[in-house]
Amino acid sequence: MGQRQSKQPNTAAAGHARATTPTTTREDEQQGSGLEAERRRTTRRAAEGAMDTFFLSHGSPTLSIDETIPARGFFKSWLPAAVAGVEPPRAILVVSGHWETAAPTVSVIRGNNDTIHDFYGFPKAMYKLKYPAPGAPDLAMKTKELLEQTGFGPVKEDHRRGLDHGAWVPLMLMYPEANVPVCQLSLQSGRDGAYHYELGRALAPLRDDGVLVLGSGSATHNLRRMGPDGTPVPQWAAEFDGWLQEALLGGRHDDVKRYEERAPHGRVAHPSPDHFLPLHVALGAAGEEAKAELIHHSWTNATLSYASYRFTTAKD
Repeated sequence: MGQRQSKQPNTAAAGHARATTPTTTREDEQQGSGLEAERRRTTRRAAEGAMDTFFLSHGSPTLSIDETIPARGFFKSWLPAAVAGVEPPRAILVVSGHWETAAPTVSVIRGNNDTIHDFYGFPKAMYKLKYPAPGAPDLAMKTKELLEQTGFGPVKEDHRRGLDHGAWVPLMLMYPEANVPVCQLSLQSGRDGAYHYELGRALAPLRDDGVLVLGSGSATHNLRRMGPDGTPVPQWAAEFDGWLQEALLGGRHDDVKRYEERAPHGRVAHPSPDHFLPLHVALGAAGEEAKAELIHHSWTNATLSYASYRFTTAKD
């Protein structure tokens, strides 16, 4: 948004003494105020330490408009409740279940992110929604650097892709002003949970730089077995969801990495791993001794769990 400059004084008429005195314009004052505010935010973020990481179950795209979905209130409370800290993050890195590539890829967007409506057969109002958050090209390049330094390269760059609904639907509720820069990192669904956990570990330094690392998927995700709201949660969904909570809160990271073999109904809860692998990235980014906390739990469509977790690095 443009800023008006105040008129410059006539230094010739003011004389030599005044001409050597720096002149402060309204733009200078506004910029100075902005810089000071950012310094205060940076100081507070530093005092809070490294940022926590999160796995968010984003559920159905209708979360964007449906006020009856219980998880919607949780996402809207994100800023007021300071879930990720008192100050907004410097930038956000999202690993979504809706972006899969053969090799790790970062979105390098200069300017504002486009909004991808990557869903079909939903109300028309949803296709009009926009979330024009700024891109985070510096974060993208730092992410690429960290991954290549730890053997995950070569990392590709995508200079055109916008935000998929696994990113923008929760973010539009969490940060509704769309003023926090956002970058996405792709999944490799042909690789397992252990791979994505290690990929997340490579990203841990970002948390010291005010970057919020979000994994966005679903605790359970079998679209063929969804049912009407209000019907009982079937045994397979409840048992997998409960196992996941116990494994995470109990620090059984190896079990979570190998959920297909160790969890009850693992392949039923996730016929495809794409919506579960973001959890491994977020967990890995918090470190080996990370502590998990269940921060939201609800269901829709009988089988779709919105269980969401915070991962906090263990203090020395």
